[in-house]
Amino acid sequence: MTHKVLFSEAADNDIAEITAYLLPLAGVRVTDRYVKRLLDYCQSLNLFPNRGVAIDARSGLRLLGYRKQATIAFSVEGGCVTIVRIFHHGRNIDFDLE
Repeated sequence: MTHKVLFSEAADNDIAEITAYLLPLAGVRVTDRYVKRLLDYCQSLNLFPNRGVAIDARSGLRLLGYRKQATIAFSVEGGCVTIVRIFHHGRNIDFDLE
């Protein structure tokens, strides 16, 4: 079964922040390639959504690492995977489980 992958508003904001952080450091080409690969990795949860580590059984929240560079927080409900947040380079994980 293939799941639909959705991004929360907070995850969209995280992608924008990652892009803004990387652009002056790495340039347009490298930043675009990194962000595309990160998003593709998130989209790959459509086939195997129960990867990663379950951290909260009540909410179904899971964490999955990406290339030791980012942590993807997501939940799986029914046929849908929701990317809740994307934390980059050891950023403090701060979100409400409720």
